[in-house]
Amino acid sequence: MADWATYVIAREDGGHEVYEARLGAVGLDLDLLAGPEVLVPLLRSRSTAQWRDEGLCQAAALVDLPGRTLLFFAWEGPITQMRHRAVLWEALRRAWPGWELRWTYDGPAALRAHLGLDPEAVRYRGRRVYPDAALAADDAELTERDPMVRVVTVGADRCHVLSAGNDHPVAEGPAVLDRLVGAPDHGRCGLAAESGLHVDPGRRRVGWWLLGAAAGATEMASRWPGWTVEFWQDRWGEHVRASAGRFSPPVEARRLALAELRAAAREHRSALGEFVLRTP
Repeated sequence: MADWATYVIAREDGGHEVYEARLGAVGLDLDLLAGPEVLVPLLRSRSTAQWRDEGLCQAAALVDLPGRTLLFFAWEGPITQMRHRAVLWEALRRAWPGWELRWTYDGPAALRAHLGLDPEAVRYRGRRVYPDAALAADDAELTERDPMVRVVTVGADRCHVLSAGNDHPVAEGPAVLDRLVGAPDHGRCGLAAESGLHVDPGRRRVGWWLLGAAAGATEMASRWPGWTVEFWQDRWGEHVRASAGRFSPPVEARRLALAELRAAAREHRSALGEFVLRTP
């Protein structure tokens, strides 16, 4: 089993280099805490690789040297958890001073587009949508501190909690409404979810967000013809407001989140090799 991470360096001469780490996806966000002075030479000590498609590339970072821009995403890790996301962003900005940092919700396709390359080359076209199951209120996953769940609220009436192993429910289009008829209604969700969807059938409006990345994130509106679709990126507060509080995740203490991040960074063993992280 592999957790592939792709690393791309955009050079001053307009070219680019591609590298990868077989087990680098889990912890890519922590690897980036090393900063560009450490990370770039380390990557260049490795063999070059090829682009992986969006179905196999679980995390990626593009270091644009002339533009002093870092683009990255990951499917998992502290930065995809509500309680750690803000403090890790702060730490990354300190580790990359003077750089623009961007999260690419559309996965490796967004990295290729930034370089002026065809994003379709890494698209996984023709793949069917795999919905996540609706969870009952007593499901064991809901007891985890960082549960792998998605929250779906419908109007002011329903709140469903789904597992988060497959496709974001926004990818199902309006069919998700029929699929969830009769699914367990949680009334209100107070969990630290990793993504969510709010559907207002009366106004035919949809809002969705995620902390990771989704293949074809920029194309989701096309799956809801006749609806207004808003992509809230990682702004789950929009979901809280739109659902009138039916989704209301916990507010974590910044000091505790920072202490946990420091511990995770100290314990991290990079798939790229040993180096000293600039712990926040």
